[in-house]
Amino acid sequence: MKDTNRVMQSYGRCCASPDFFDDFYASFLASSPAVREKFVKTDMAAQKHLLRAGILNLVLFARGMPDTKLQALGRSHSRAHLDIRPELYDLWVAALLKTIGQHDRQLEKQDLEAWNAVLNKGIDVIKSHY
Repeated sequence: MKDTNRVMQSYGRCCASPDFFDDFYASFLASSPAVREKFVKTDMAAQKHLLRAGILNLVLFARGMPDTKLQALGRSHSRAHLDIRPELYDLWVAALLKTIGQHDRQLEKQDLEAWNAVLNKGIDVIKSHY
C-alpha cells in the first residue's frame, strides 16, 4: 500500500476520535515553552480547523498536488512573519505522531513510517522559507 493511502486511512481513524485534535495540542504545547509562546493569543477552536486542513494539504502534496498552499504557509510562517523556527516543526511532527499512536487503534509500524515520510516531505517545503 502507498504511504499516502496508509496515512489517509489512519487520519480518517484519528479524525473519528473526538479528542484527537485536543490531545494533539495538549502534547504539542507541552513540548516546549517556545511552542506555548507562539499560541498565547491563538483562537484554539479556529486553530484546530486549520490543523485539520493543514494535515490534509501535507498529504495531498505527497500525493502529487502542487505545493501552492505549502509555499504560502511557508511564507506566512517565515522569519519575517510568524517566525516559526524550523526546529519547532520537528516538535510538531513528534507531537502528531504521538497523538496518532494514541488515537489510531489499528496503527502499525508501517503506518507511522508512512506518516513520518508524508509529513516531512511537505514540512521541508515550509521550512525552506525560514
